[in-house]
Amino acid sequence: MSNEEPDGRSSSLPVAVPSWRTAVDGHSGAVVGSSLPLVVLVVLVVTWHAVVVVYEIPTLVLPSPVDVGAALLETYPTLLEDAAVTAATAGAGLLVGGTVGLVLAFVMTYSRRATSMLLPYVLALRIAPIIAIAPLLFLWFGRGIPVRAALVATLTLFPMTVATLDGLRSTPTSYTDLMRSVGAPRTAVFLRVRVPAAAPSVFAGLKIATTLSVIGAVVSEFVTLEAGLGYRVFHASTYLRTAESFAALLVLSTLGVVFYLVPAVLERRYRDQL
Repeated sequence: MSNEEPDGRSSSLPVAVPSWRTAVDGHSGAVVGSSLPLVVLVVLVVTWHAVVVVYEIPTLVLPSPVDVGAALLETYPTLLEDAAVTAATAGAGLLVGGTVGLVLAFVMTYSRRATSMLLPYVLALRIAPIIAIAPLLFLWFGRGIPVRAALVATLTLFPMTVATLDGLRSTPTSYTDLMRSVGAPRTAVFLRVRVPAAAPSVFAGLKIATTLSVIGAVVSEFVTLEAGLGYRVFHASTYLRTAESFAALLVLSTLGVVFYLVPAVLERRYRDQL
């Protein structure tokens, strides 16, 4: 394709024209990519059902997807109540642990001495098995949601502290040197340079903390055996209601995915605003 020059001569330079085929191919690729998880899920469910039917596995050992669906429809009011309890426990623990983790990371960024004083205790909370800490906390403070949330906070504190601290300390020195060269105070350098530069690490730590918060909530419910999806799974398994146990696990998995998607969506919106 040629273009007409101002002096009347023609130019043989090619002109890039957007192709409808390129747009269609890009849209098709996006659709295929987004549908792959659904395809994998369908294949797994069909395979699961076929194995149960072909080998005639009893429902007590492995229920079929149909049995799990029926149990889910039958018990969904109770499962929703249990999910609300688990979500409240995990959310409160995540909020407390995440906030304390951010504060500790900010303090340790400013002071090496604070790092040497505080980091060993943060590591100790992470290394100590949660199943060993839980009975002590419940013995001292009771078995309510606040105490269970405190147990969850001990799990979420570590990833938030370490990820944030790593992000704050990984800020390129050229950025901070530039701010200091124009006379910016230390607080302005921290808030306008270090914090935005650490955002990817903070979101990574938050994603890990969200999954750990759900795990911590379930463990605390296994120990207390009072309410929540962890209690529901244990109770159904004890009375050999395997289909109901699978239904509770399905709701629990969905809750974990929702918890993970919250920071993922926030991170995407943050990047879009940059």
